[in-house]
Amino acid sequence: MFPISRATLEDSEEILALQKLAFAAEARLYGEENVQPLRQTLLSMQEDIRQQVVLKAMSGARIVGSVRAKLSGETCEVGRLVTHPDFQRRGIGTALLHAIETHFPKAECFELFTAENSAPNIRLYERSGYRCVFTREFSPGFGFVYMRKPQQPT
Repeated sequence: MFPISRATLEDSEEILALQKLAFAAEARLYGEENVQPLRQTLLSMQEDIRQQVVLKAMSGARIVGSVRAKLSGETCEVGRLVTHPDFQRRGIGTALLHAIETHFPKAECFELFTAENSAPNIRLYERSGYRCVFTREFSPGFGFVYMRKPQQPT
């Protein structure tokens, strides 16, 4: 339904715009407008595409979701899972999460983080096998939940 493939440099602007749209809503919710995903530049996004695995989910010619990850030692660090607000709750996030994990078969585990008050995000990650490892407060009323998932045996 929503084909997933590896992003290219030509996708940089569209993925960056989608990322900013997705994170802006959450940032407003927590009163934290200065989060890094909203400050990322086009050059930085292009560097991410060069150095990490960045996947995109498509609806026709439109990018409606994205995720990226990189291997750090034996841990796959997953980040910036975003779905366009008009396409949420259609399984795109779950599909992207599963797809990015398959790109790292040698990882011993997968790690990610999300805002501690983002109940829908936390539920998505828990349904996908992630468990809370710890939380860290960054400012009063705003913190992150760090989550981990072991690699599933093949």
